Amino acid sequence: MGKQRATGAHLDPSFASDNVAGVSPEVIEAISTANTGAALPYGEDPFSAELRDWAKDEFGPAAEIYPVFNGTGANVVALQGLLPRWGAAICSAQAHINNDEGAAPERVGSLKLLPRPTSDGRLRPEDITAELGTLGFVHAAQPLAVSVTQSTELGTLYTVEQLSALAETAHGHGLGVHIDGARIANAAAALGMGLGELVAGSGADVLSLGGTKNGALAAEAVVVINPERVSGLGFIRKFSMQLASKQRFVAAQLLALFSTEAWRRNAEYANAQAQQLGQRLAALEGVTLSGQTQVNAVFPEVPAEMAARIQSRYLAHIWNTAASGNPVLRLMCSWQTTDEQIEELVHTAAGA
Repeated sequence: MGKQRATGAHLDPSFASDNVAGVSPEVIEAISTANTGAALPYGEDPFSAELRDWAKDEFGPAAEIYPVFNGTGANVVALQGLLPRWGAAICSAQAHINNDEGAAPERVGSLKLLPRPTSDGRLRPEDITAELGTLGFVHAAQPLAVSVTQSTELGTLYTVEQLSALAETAHGHGLGVHIDGARIANAAAALGMGLGELVAGSGADVLSLGGTKNGALAAEAVVVINPERVSGLGFIRKFSMQLASKQRFVAAQLLALFSTEAWRRNAEYANAQAQQLGQRLAALEGVTLSGQTQVNAVFPEVPAEMAARIQSRYLAHIWNTAASGNPVLRLMCSWQTTDEQIEELVHTAAGA
């Protein structure tokens, strides 16, 4: 059985998503700083210029950065720039672009997705080669890109070596590579790497750089790493309705997070809180963790009565059903999750 989204305005949303957190103080300050005087619109402001310089320093001199409003927009814009009109993108069946974006890649981007079943949300080189049989076949959308999610919707991580192997396979067959990095800050922090170091080692051509889950307010970006494979992003962003007129406020947020160590501090904290939550829950009778807690997502397999107790108070999604028949919950921590919130959830789970 697949995931079941919980609903209920009366329920505590603290662990429903990392999107429930507020805005990082540095970001609030950056917005306030940007809110002084007049500035040219559509990216001609000093903050956007500084952001472009940062992107080149972080991702290489050829890098281009395009601020957008949200992760769905970043993914759709990035994939349109990577694919021709007849192209399709290989992704995990669990990928966010496949399950959680309201078919935006298909409806807005006119893209076909080729989802591959995976046990842990991670693609493997053989998933790419399995889709290549239709290359050149005029009756099929052409598999011309690979989209990977780092970290995945199942809370798993690709190592740099795994990403590099995927990119080598993809590039060897003429396919481009996109990273959905909605939680790339959490991934980089868990791997002990810098953002540029992780992306350079991955071999990716284009990145969706996530800021919102790490403390921004409606601020994401598309980063083109390899302009030879990705083109037209400025035009695509505009007709995809992702170009901000007052872009300085988006650029200022991204600078506040990524040109400082704020992104790492927030991500490391969220990851550590998830580790604590997972350990505390696993110590309860009848609870096992479904997989290792690698980033800021915890997937506890719990007895049905414990799940009912948790869901009576918290907005907690049932992500799967284990072989035992017990529900597997998804609990997310953020840069704002407190020890007290974890304590209260564990007490609720234990029936205390």
